[in-house]
Amino acid sequence: MEFWHVIVLALVQGLTEFLPISSSAHLVLLPHFAEWPDQGLTFDVAVHVGTLLAVVLYFRRQLSKMVSDWLQSLRTGQAVGESKLLWLILAATVPAGIAGLTLELAVPAGLRSPLLIAAATVVFGLLLWWADVAGGQLRDERGIGMKEAILIGLAQAFALIPGTSRSGITITAGRALGLSRSAAARFSFLLSIPLIALAGADKLYNAIGAAEAVQWGALSLGTLVAFSSAYLCIHYFLKIISRISLLPFVVYRLVVGGLLLILTLL
Repeated sequence: MEFWHVIVLALVQGLTEFLPISSSAHLVLLPHFAEWPDQGLTFDVAVHVGTLLAVVLYFRRQLSKMVSDWLQSLRTGQAVGESKLLWLILAATVPAGIAGLTLELAVPAGLRSPLLIAAATVVFGLLLWWADVAGGQLRDERGIGMKEAILIGLAQAFALIPGTSRSGITITAGRALGLSRSAAARFSFLLSIPLIALAGADKLYNAIGAAEAVQWGALSLGTLVAFSSAYLCIHYFLKIISRISLLPFVVYRLVVGGLLLILTLL
């Protein structure tokens, strides 16, 4: 890979993984319209590792307490501190994994075209706008129950459609269920940890089978850039989201979706 291709693709992955604008759409469309060679599965694994490290490092203290309290709750049989939040994440991950696998097997790869990506970018952008306007500022992520967590997990399966955005659809579901913007974003980021890990493991398995030539320099650089940009993205997104609406991201999605429709149909 060209040096600047690595920088751009890793930067796009790191910034778009946690913003509600679809990382998969950007990574599919950028090489397509720029006529770059496919970056390969090993590079996809590297940037996924970078974003996973970023979210784990950012929430390291909360994650440590969640795991510690969860283990204590298993011993005592009672809720302890942050243990409920970990149960909610696990509850949301299971249906997302099952539904996601079902959709992945059922949806033909040929349907993942630029036209479909454009349509998904627009439709789910409008849904994000509706949920943000209709949703209240009622609860934080600890205030939801298992039913709401499972609904958010089921919504996450739609992220298999490029253009949907995993963070976008989970924030949409969280807002529709009455979570504040900050709470919906935090729960979305925490929920991303098992999903990014599973996606990275799947890509790693496929990459091993593909026997691609490994460019260690490109992989290391891609991991570092994806990690740095993802960490900064999480930090500043959580800072601004409590003060502004999600409308700027909705407008961005509509503009991108409209441009894709024009480029695809011309």
